[in-house]
Amino acid sequence: MTSLAEKIAPYAAQFRRDGFVMVPDLLSLEEIDRYGAAVDEAVARRKRFDHRELRQKSLYEQSFIQCINLWEDSPAVRPLTFHPVVCEAAARLLGVDAIRLWHDQALYKEAGGRKTDPHQDQPYWPMRETDTITAWIPFDGSSHATGCMGYIPGSHLAGLKKFVNIFQPEEALDILALPQFKDTPPEWIEAPRGGVAFHHGLTVHLAKPNRGSHTRRVHTMIFFRDGTTRGNQFPHFAVDRFGIKIGDAIDSPVTPIAWPRAAGDLPDPPTVPIGDLHANIQKIGMFPDAPRKN
Repeated sequence: MTSLAEKIAPYAAQFRRDGFVMVPDLLSLEEIDRYGAAVDEAVARRKRFDHRELRQKSLYEQSFIQCINLWEDSPAVRPLTFHPVVCEAAARLLGVDAIRLWHDQALYKEAGGRKTDPHQDQPYWPMRETDTITAWIPFDGSSHATGCMGYIPGSHLAGLKKFVNIFQPEEALDILALPQFKDTPPEWIEAPRGGVAFHHGLTVHLAKPNRGSHTRRVHTMIFFRDGTTRGNQFPHFAVDRFGIKIGDAIDSPVTPIAWPRAAGDLPDPPTVPIGDLHANIQKIGMFPDAPRKN
């Protein structure tokens, strides 16, 4: 029987070269159904006070509904965020011995939702090192019609860490127009149900608009190499909640070890709240309201 390490090995070579890869059949269809329902419930609960129509939202919010750190206040989502197969696959693609969770998030692109603007993830995170990877799990699969992801092959090797303010896309830099990328078109990846798309934190990526009639339902987890340190003062709840200082290892209950873990061992959510830094967006359900245990 093929081990997960053996299954991932050929994909790891592609990931090192291109900065992204789609691995099919990492999750069973039963798991996709079960976890999809759990994330649906969590998103509905977080967004229960937000009754705006798509046209009433900011351009950023028109790209997707975003609910971060569902593992904290949604016990049924926690086994997905720390799914041993997905977490091990992420670690093996990065080629590291242990990874921690930076954060998870639901990214639900509503029917009629606009494109996701091209960007790199790493500039949003105050990390010194760059061994980072995102696992992107579409519960219904993804297609060109519903908002599949596109990646610029090899862009993680370009030596660029460019902040693109996708929170205000009307003013954002067009990273695809930069000399490093202007001659490299995106490679669009349609993912089947049960497949997981992975991309490096420095890979330039984007997503198409959702021209379908149903919400594109995606759950993602961002992981980083254990031992990574804080590199700057850029604010982020993953380091600020427990006062991680510049130069210190990013190691707290907010960023627990994701792999390796003992079978069935899930971390407890942190007891320190998000805090005032993000209070202005807690009201629309982006972050947990308060610490919650099983």
